[in-house]
Amino acid sequence: MSTLEAIIIAIIEGLTEYLPISSTAHMGFTAALMGLPESEFLKMFQVSIQFGAILSVVVLYWKKFFDFKNFNFSFYVKLICAVIPALILGKLLDDKIEAVLGNQIAISGMLVFGGVILLFVDKWFKNPKIHDEKDITIKKAITIGFWQCLAMMPGTSRSAASIIGGMTQGLSRKAAAEFSFFLAVPTMLAVTVYSIFVKTWGEQTGNPMKGYEMIMQEGNFQLFIIGNVVAFFVALIAVKTFITVLTKYGFKFWGWYRIIIGIGLLIYFWQNPTTSTPEPTTEVTSITVQK
Repeated sequence: MSTLEAIIIAIIEGLTEYLPISSTAHMGFTAALMGLPESEFLKMFQVSIQFGAILSVVVLYWKKFFDFKNFNFSFYVKLICAVIPALILGKLLDDKIEAVLGNQIAISGMLVFGGVILLFVDKWFKNPKIHDEKDITIKKAITIGFWQCLAMMPGTSRSAASIIGGMTQGLSRKAAAEFSFFLAVPTMLAVTVYSIFVKTWGEQTGNPMKGYEMIMQEGNFQLFIIGNVVAFFVALIAVKTFITVLTKYGFKFWGWYRIIIGIGLLIYFWQNPTTSTPEPTTEVTSITVQK
């Protein structure tokens, strides 16, 4: 993977991480369309650069996370309770999730299905009762956390699942979106730490490595840093824009976007099956070729 390719993938991550259109799907499509061969480093890179996007929310909502003068203990309790379902199910379903990451046809189908759901969300939840995070109970936070778990199927969108989950609990579009942003911080931080320091990649290839071992290989560390920096700055813009668009126009735009893009990609990957379901790598050079 070249520096330019890493930047492009990071731009896609920053743009889509907090939008209800699935960042995992878009990064996978982008890599496939650029002709990048599937490798353990590429999969780990796509997960780990989410750290940069996470930092954008921390910066934009700095006072929410670090206002120790008016310390809001319940805010952290809600986030901890809400992230637990994803941590448990994510660990249990890790191998199954990874197996789907290379199947672009399945992911495209989920993109279309999720788009259809988004077309009706605004009609289903017309009378929100909660407009601020302070009014979210721990029970509602946990429920939203379970909704977030739907995004473990690549192509669903963590943002869409958690925002819709929030709206089922009476949150307004803006309140649901902001709580989804807050919940992304512990969720994606856990995923990033797990992918870099805990998970062993490439066990099926005969060349197992921890994420940090791949990162420290020649050339990969530079790509890792560049990817996170780019994702951070792009996400800063995306978060602000999304809140404005969502509050004013709702979900319908994003629904049609998912449907149109999903159908287009279904057609493309159906006609190019080798692109949508690449063969698993079996050589050590499958990682080093990305340099």
